[in-house]
Amino acid sequence: MDQTDPLHDAPIVTTVDATIGPTRPETLCTESDASGLFYRYASQPFTTVDLSTLTTMKQTATALLRTIIAVPLFLFYTFVNAAIIVAYGTFRPASPVHDWIVKRWSYFFLKIPPVKFTIEGSHNVDPTQRYIVVANHLSMFDIPMLFLTIPLHGRFLSKKEVFKVPLVGRAMRTIGIIEIDRSSGQSSRQAINKGVQLAAERGYSLIVFPEGTRSQDGNLLPFKKGAFRIAIDNGLPILPVVLEGTDRVSRAGSKLFYPGEASATILEPIVTSNMTNRDDLTTLMRTVEASMTTIYEEKHRVAADR
Repeated sequence: MDQTDPLHDAPIVTTVDATIGPTRPETLCTESDASGLFYRYASQPFTTVDLSTLTTMKQTATALLRTIIAVPLFLFYTFVNAAIIVAYGTFRPASPVHDWIVKRWSYFFLKIPPVKFTIEGSHNVDPTQRYIVVANHLSMFDIPMLFLTIPLHGRFLSKKEVFKVPLVGRAMRTIGIIEIDRSSGQSSRQAINKGVQLAAERGYSLIVFPEGTRSQDGNLLPFKKGAFRIAIDNGLPILPVVLEGTDRVSRAGSKLFYPGEASATILEPIVTSNMTNRDDLTTLMRTVEASMTTIYEEKHRVAADR
């Protein structure tokens, strides 16, 4: 039989299961119960996860849009500049106009993500000196970073496959980029030394990545001896430069460019004029690798804490 709730003056309905028997009365949820349920579900951590996901999606969408629009325009800009270099270089192959074009090209390249960068240690560079610049390699933005941050006229080594790109390859030869063939062994070393001597005569320093390839996980790879052998062969000082942050702009395995901050730290140069490959090559390489690794890890840790 139904009973009467004295507080609400409404009948309490009792449901009966034929196999179990009467259960406890069911009443409508009160206002205080409803507010309690809302607070409990609204404060669940999945709300934070959803906001984080939305932020990541927004960043990815922005990077995708920027990449889709900016990269084709920049490629067109690259080919236009290559044509200017080839045409102008026919009459003046060592013109300072080439360096102005390279620096402008680097400036606009870094504007794509964009990359904000800082420079430390510029006082360690003598603009009248020629160097073998050794830098760690994190992404495709390292070369424009080096062109803009080091107060020198620099050139770099490039694989022979890159020189097969129409017009761009010819422009690279015109401005003094040194072509390397990794399969030719001793003849490649001789060709590199010849290119370095020619570059030095034109007033250029040589930029080399001693790791040989870019890091995939943000840690420095073991150094190889090539850059240090070139320095000793040609009696040029080593100028170590530590890059940090460009891997966050161009992430390994991704074709998108993300806004970010990066830094270039120029260390004190190391004189090689009294060194020999036989006695000093390994020690020189390990000394530079150790000092660059220490600075890089410190910069990387500070960036992670920001």
